[in-house]
Amino acid sequence: VKKDKKSKKRKLETEAAKSVKSVEEPEKKKKKKTKAEGDAPKKQKKNKEKKTKEENGHVQNGASGSDGEVRNGVAENGVAENGTITKEEGDFENFRITAQTVTKLKARNVVKLFPVQYSTFDFVYDGWDVITQARTGTGKTLAFSIPLVERLQKDGVSIKRGRAPVVIVLAPTRELAIQVYEDFKSISTKLTSFCVYGGTPYPPQNDAINRGLDILVGTPGRIQDHVRSGRLNLSELRHVVLDEVDRMLEMGMVEQVDEILEAAYKKDDKSQNPQTLFFSATLPNWVHEAARKYMKAEPKHVDMIGTEQNRSATTVEHLAIRCGWQARAPVIADIITMYSGQHGRAMVFCETKKEANQLVLEGVLKQEAQVLHGDIPQAQRELTLKSFRDGNIQVLVATDVAARGLDIPEVDLVVQCEPPSDVDSYIHRSGRTGRAGRTGVCVCFYKPNREQDLRFVERRAGIKFRQINAPQPDDIVKAAANDSARAIEEVPDKMLTHFQEAAEKLIAEKGAVNAVAAALAVMSGSSEIKKRSLLNADEGFTTMLFHTDRPVRGKGYFWTAIKRRFGEDIDQNVRGMTMFTNNKGVAFDVPSSMEDQFVDTFQGSYDSRLEVATELPDLEQRMDSRRGGRGFGRGGGDRRGFSRGRGGGGGRFSG
Repeated sequence: VKKDKKSKKRKLETEAAKSVKSVEEPEKKKKKKTKAEGDAPKKQKKNKEKKTKEENGHVQNGASGSDGEVRNGVAENGVAENGTITKEEGDFENFRITAQTVTKLKARNVVKLFPVQYSTFDFVYDGWDVITQARTGTGKTLAFSIPLVERLQKDGVSIKRGRAPVVIVLAPTRELAIQVYEDFKSISTKLTSFCVYGGTPYPPQNDAINRGLDILVGTPGRIQDHVRSGRLNLSELRHVVLDEVDRMLEMGMVEQVDEILEAAYKKDDKSQNPQTLFFSATLPNWVHEAARKYMKAEPKHVDMIGTEQNRSATTVEHLAIRCGWQARAPVIADIITMYSGQHGRAMVFCETKKEANQLVLEGVLKQEAQVLHGDIPQAQRELTLKSFRDGNIQVLVATDVAARGLDIPEVDLVVQCEPPSDVDSYIHRSGRTGRAGRTGVCVCFYKPNREQDLRFVERRAGIKFRQINAPQPDDIVKAAANDSARAIEEVPDKMLTHFQEAAEKLIAEKGAVNAVAAALAVMSGSSEIKKRSLLNADEGFTTMLFHTDRPVRGKGYFWTAIKRRFGEDIDQNVRGMTMFTNNKGVAFDVPSSMEDQFVDTFQGSYDSRLEVATELPDLEQRMDSRRGGRGFGRGGGDRRGFSRGRGGGGGRFSG
């Protein structure tokens, strides 16, 4: 009997083992098919595989995979040994990323993949054609560079001299091309990459091509030159990336891009074409036309914006400030002091190169500032960008040449000197801040007669501007003082002995608190404070609010009340009068020297009240009666356009 029981037990165990083996084999095949198809979104794929493995009682085991792929007890599909999905979708362990690459990414403070990166990784790695739409500043460059590097290093590449590139990346600007090249270079170990762009000599580029490349990054114009000359062979391409596609279209590069792609693609058999990847913040019609022309059937679409109306980065706060041209430069200086200071980074976007030059040359900015635009030699542009990245300059004043694709870490503030003519430009400019999960601020200046342009941007970009007033003296002084106090904290102790004697003398003369306060004022550049209008930011004016208990039909009532108290000539000192939207009052400006006189005169009135404005109520829209020219005027300078004079006070502080 015992022998029969043992025999029966062995038979059952043998059948169970066969059953497990028969379950494992189709599971592996099924898994391989899913990897090839890549149709399901990553999260659905994980859940499906998790359910299958739990039902079959099977989980892939092992601490590490081939080629150094990260495992740590996690299967290739991101399923842990206990059959559960890892908590963070962007964890490196969920993807086919080697330990070497993880180390390099962490050295750059990249500790996990961002949504656009983990949403596209499998598609790119598995060779699918992909069209990706994502907000600027979300990490699109690493979304294609990481999986391409991993794929190439796993498959192996030739080391033959003169080999043609297998990856080509087209970028609209030199700055973006350099950034993409640096990304590839920083995470690869076995690959040779190079960057080509206009404004630089041909010989070094020719030498690099002749030596042999794996990855070539460049602007369409310069790559087109190398293709036409016969130096660049595109017949071996396996992967083609178009980064910031919409920007290339805006810059008129369609013909150049088409010529390059036609040289690399086979018209008759699309299945033999390279993998094609389009990455962009917006998707104009050309993208879809090019997809039909060059991509294989049914490319993958990854939409990181979806049905959301907000097309800009959600980590950016959008502010708007109404300001006349003549007051704009000093107000920009104040905005930078408020939101960035001496220790942050700010980018200011001007519409023309002349405006950018003038803003820096006029000297109203208290921080170290440099210009970046198309007239600056390429070598100087690269030095400027490096200085800005390294924190040696705090303000970069630029035209749109720097608006796209630049991944400059920790930009605290973006200033747009006026609403741009197209919404996409606003989105990409504002996208220089609030990158990689950080928060940022974008301030857009506008004249009263351009408020409709501001509302147009608001509607089309799906954002909401918060209206702010020109920074007022108390706020500016507090911000400057805090900035100076922060600078004091960074002074090394060994330096203090050199200033102790002077400090003791100051304390003896002024007292400890007043001595420190004076030192902070000098450090911040604040020796005199000038008030500024809330209506148009003009210096030397105070905005008054005249309230009534009941609605009135027009401004005549208020003019009559003011002239009855001050006489007919007072209208020379009252300007910019604007009705409240509820018709129960007006806002207007008076010279700051008359502020107390106005307040005292209207005290005790039974049916009306006048006060100094600290913020503006809702006002009726009005056209700017002092339109003047474009540019950065200084106080009461020349209203016809640009002015170098300092009449009327230069900026917020003087002395």
